[in-house]
Amino acid sequence: MSDSKTFSITYGEAVVECLPGETVLNALLRGGIETPYSCGNGLCLTCIAKVEQGTVPAESQIGIKDTLHAQGYFLPCVCEPTEDLVISQPEDAALFGRAIVTNVDHLSENVCRVQLMPAMPLYYRAGQFINLRRSDGMTRAYSLTSVPSLDRHLEIHVKRLPRGGMSNWIYSDLKPGESLDIQGPNGSCYYIPDKRDQPLLLIGNGSGLSPLLGIARDALYDGHIGHIHLYHGTRSSGGLYMDAALRKLDHECDNFTYSACLSREETPETQHGRAEDVALADHADLSGWRVYLCGYPPMVRDAQRRAFLAGATLPDIFIDPFELRDLRKEPRD
Repeated sequence: MSDSKTFSITYGEAVVECLPGETVLNALLRGGIETPYSCGNGLCLTCIAKVEQGTVPAESQIGIKDTLHAQGYFLPCVCEPTEDLVISQPEDAALFGRAIVTNVDHLSENVCRVQLMPAMPLYYRAGQFINLRRSDGMTRAYSLTSVPSLDRHLEIHVKRLPRGGMSNWIYSDLKPGESLDIQGPNGSCYYIPDKRDQPLLLIGNGSGLSPLLGIARDALYDGHIGHIHLYHGTRSSGGLYMDAALRKLDHECDNFTYSACLSREETPETQHGRAEDVALADHADLSGWRVYLCGYPPMVRDAQRRAFLAGATLPDIFIDPFELRDLRKEPRD
């Protein structure tokens, strides 16, 4: 990256100047050019674009599938160009497939479970995420709760957020029989069956439970023999939207333990405090453990640091922070 040069970004008929230290996405938005994006941090892949002329920095292609990498796809949200670029919108055929909504269940006053049947088989791992796109182009990322070896359909958990255009639409208006575009799978937060005796610590808050439940089910189905301890945190008992199912799984599986954590209530069946605080107090030494952290980004980042200080190695800490534009400025469960 140059500290002083500006570079031109040609996007369709529009041309904008990318300022020093500015990403391609920010340059496009500053220039008033409408382009899809969500997290803005290189995680969700919503803003993926294709470079037609020029070369993008290697770091802007991290996390992109090899086949798309070879075609010139990159992430504008983390791309600080080093030369003039001509870029284009992604080709739908290369990125998106179709899926039919088969079921929408309201699990709580704020969380619903959506089940989807893709038109073509989707090869994924439990805990990865997909991007959903509705007919007007709005696109958001949702983690997969389903397990390929156990479930015919794809399953996601959606928590409606204040000012969340996609989440409120899904919760209130999406109906079985409707179709959506899907892109993915993406992400590296999933179970790896290489050390079946390794203890697993899973910590999530809010709908961050979604990928963790998939990871736990996948590990148990695969014959994992190390202990699996899942902590789900929320403010009040109404947020424990899978409580009964998790307690049933706890009862049925000797090597699975579920802990419900409430930060603003105290009940006999739950632990008081934030999930990460309770979990890391229960497990002060994480040497040899594998750790999965999902949900509210500040929690994920803080717990990642604390898990490392408690002895977990960085390669054994998997994270899935739920980044969604500026909505994350508001506190979450």
